[in-house]
Amino acid sequence: MAWMTYISHWFDEDDWYEGQQRAKMSQVKQVGLLAAGCQPWNKDICAASGDRFAYCATLAVYIYQLDHRYNEFKLHAIMSEHKKTITAISWCPHNPDVFASASADSLVIIWNVNEQKVVAKLDNTKGIPASLSWCWNAGDAVAFVSHRGPLYIWTISGPDSGVTVHREAHSFLSDISLFRWHPKKKGKVIFGHTDGSLSIFQPGCKNQKHVLRPESLEGTDEEDPVTALEWDPLSTDYLLVANLHNGIRLVDSESLSCITTFSFPSAAASVQCLAWVSSAPGMFITGDSQVGMLRVWNVSRTTPIDNFKLKQTGFHGLHVLSSPPKKKSCSSPYPTKNHHTSSTSEAVPPPTLTQNQAFSLPPGHTVCCFMDGGVGLYDMGAKKWDFLRDLGHVETIFDCKFKPDNPDLLATASFDGTIKVWDINTLSAVYTSPGNEGVIYSISWAPGDLNCIAGGTSRNGGFIWDVRKGKMITRFSEHGKNGIFCIAWSHKDSKRIATCSSDGFCIIRTIDGNVLHKYRHPAAVFGCDWSQNNKDMIATGCEDKNVRVYYLATSSDQPLKVFTGHTAKVFHVRWSPLREGILCSGSDDGTVRIWDYTQDACINVLSGHTAPVRGLMWNPEIPYLLISGSWDYTIRVWDTRDGTCLDTVYDHGADVYGLTCHPSRPFTMASCSRDSTVRLWSLTPLINPLQINIIADRCWDDIIGNTDRAVESGAPPLLCGKVSRDIKQELEKLSGNPRGKKLRWFSECFSPPGGSKNLWDLVAVIKGQDDSLLPQNYCKGIMHMKHLIRFRMSKAQELTTVKMSKFGGGIGAPSKEERLKEAAEIHLRLGQIQRYCELMVELGEWDKALSIAPGVSMKYWRKLMQR
Repeated sequence: MAWMTYISHWFDEDDWYEGQQRAKMSQVKQVGLLAAGCQPWNKDICAASGDRFAYCATLAVYIYQLDHRYNEFKLHAIMSEHKKTITAISWCPHNPDVFASASADSLVIIWNVNEQKVVAKLDNTKGIPASLSWCWNAGDAVAFVSHRGPLYIWTISGPDSGVTVHREAHSFLSDISLFRWHPKKKGKVIFGHTDGSLSIFQPGCKNQKHVLRPESLEGTDEEDPVTALEWDPLSTDYLLVANLHNGIRLVDSESLSCITTFSFPSAAASVQCLAWVSSAPGMFITGDSQVGMLRVWNVSRTTPIDNFKLKQTGFHGLHVLSSPPKKKSCSSPYPTKNHHTSSTSEAVPPPTLTQNQAFSLPPGHTVCCFMDGGVGLYDMGAKKWDFLRDLGHVETIFDCKFKPDNPDLLATASFDGTIKVWDINTLSAVYTSPGNEGVIYSISWAPGDLNCIAGGTSRNGGFIWDVRKGKMITRFSEHGKNGIFCIAWSHKDSKRIATCSSDGFCIIRTIDGNVLHKYRHPAAVFGCDWSQNNKDMIATGCEDKNVRVYYLATSSDQPLKVFTGHTAKVFHVRWSPLREGILCSGSDDGTVRIWDYTQDACINVLSGHTAPVRGLMWNPEIPYLLISGSWDYTIRVWDTRDGTCLDTVYDHGADVYGLTCHPSRPFTMASCSRDSTVRLWSLTPLINPLQINIIADRCWDDIIGNTDRAVESGAPPLLCGKVSRDIKQELEKLSGNPRGKKLRWFSECFSPPGGSKNLWDLVAVIKGQDDSLLPQNYCKGIMHMKHLIRFRMSKAQELTTVKMSKFGGGIGAPSKEERLKEAAEIHLRLGQIQRYCELMVELGEWDKALSIAPGVSMKYWRKLMQR
């Protein structure tokens, strides 16, 4: 056997434990996470084991685990160690705590899922592993393959540890799409190729290379890649094969014959993925490549039993989870069968059953991954989503910004070429840009309520996207094909937009494209920021290590000031919103420098990051508080008065690029990263003395102050921003004792989204406030008991009105059946049993209606029986 050099890195548990403990000790608390979507490029990007499933974005693996207390899947871990695109993942069949991933930097990693740590690494896999799988016949061996082979087998531990090459599986004539080990026959493995053929290897048998191509391809050079391969769980020889254009076949790997060819309702349908439903012998499901159509099949029929359109976009991956067991068991749920049995012999329905009864789907969940990055868990028995995370970014997120007039809307820009706008209360995407923009490095909201976002791209210039209309309304091309690293819409003059580019120019233009200034730099310009105190002043950060300040009111193209001191390129610059003339800059030298424009000097150097600094954000209420994000994966909170690092956050799994907060919610911060997540943080633990002073009803001087007082060395935190001043002014207008209002307004200012307003609405109800004064979204949160029936009845009525509409709720809206089911469930919970039964009858679910009907009366039950 040929050997291949490898490096196996074993990681110290103490190092990992120390990192976890540091994360737990952080004062800054994570209060929300927008998970990435599933990448649509590689095949084996979804896996499952027992009560866990996993999918991968570009650089991180997301692990979900069943919470048995609530019987729902929750995010358990985000594992991010790869520096380039993850190409495949695989769960160890013998140990549910062990998991493997491979990536485009020729790296394979073995993970301990339970402890969320790296166990071993294999560098230099001699090619990018396109497919990866644990060897079923060996406890600690992982196989991987790229392009046309060979198949490598890495034995991770023991006396035979190392990497070997499979004796026969090499020198293929077509690239490998994916491969599958047989779970029962030791050493048997099958490969699917891009030309549509299969290659089968089995110890002691003749090897079969490039066999069983679809008949329509025989004698041609056409390619029809194998998109899915799955061994029949009840046979040693049968397997399902899906080709993108030639559909699905059940083939016999021993006789090399096609047993069944399955037919689709439409010639346009093509299969992207398939999975056996292990709890229902002979059943399998497929996902279409062009549209999100889930089809249910049985091997005894050549046409689908059922079809469900789950999404507009096509499937990318499928994985079936069996229903959660009451107690964990490693044994198979089926009786032992001899090797002649297969799904075909198990699947023939008893003649006494109707077709629907024979083929009804058992309870079970399907992990669904879509081409647009969507990921969901579909309950096949109930025919509804347990959850669907739609429109998540699948690549590095370079920038994030809150909408100026709405602290609940957050925009993000990504390497995947899209901008998405998120509602941070529901953590769901509400708008997404058309896409295909290349890499989007930077975004900037239009001031006020203009509902537009400016974006800067790597190759396609700049643009303005009208969020509500969903289309690009303006494009800027002054930088040509050079990348725009930063775009900034003026806070004080909504007609001006600045862009910085690798061509060495910072260009100021009007929104209709009229160029006002072109400031030439000696090298690439990475960052720019408008002064919040002077509408004609802008600062830039340059590759030549310098920070420059320009004044637009003059015709000169020379900077007013040049600040030197960084020892590597300057990336972002940020003016302080509270201290006139103060700005900061982050650099590849790992430091953040604080500059005083009025003194023409650097007044502090913040050292602590161990890699280039990217994200920068001043707090809009505490004038000395500055937050930075770095390629060292951390976020640091600084007291710029003396350069102290107040806190370090270790939660992100990769470079931190963007940091932002909204002035009206100044202690909720958002961050974005190369790990493809957006995270929300609460900064309130850093200002605990202020919260105590407000609760204790101390004098205003202990709560609000001017910036001079607040930046004195050793002074306790004081609020100096607009939102605190506005609260004070509003309270001073009120007569009587405004303490309740004071607590409410400061609570909403300090608290992260998602609960504060709901809490205060309940307080108002308890204190006797008129119901007409409650906000519209009150019924979406936790309600007072006296409102529950009324609002739920209203919701059920709203759901049933879909019957009045010929076209239902539109594309992507729940179907009429789904709405009626939800309405029926509400009626049942409210004790309105007869209404529940009538809706079940309307849906054709007589068994459910009849089983509940005696709860109304025996007379009513008899009437239903007669009907």
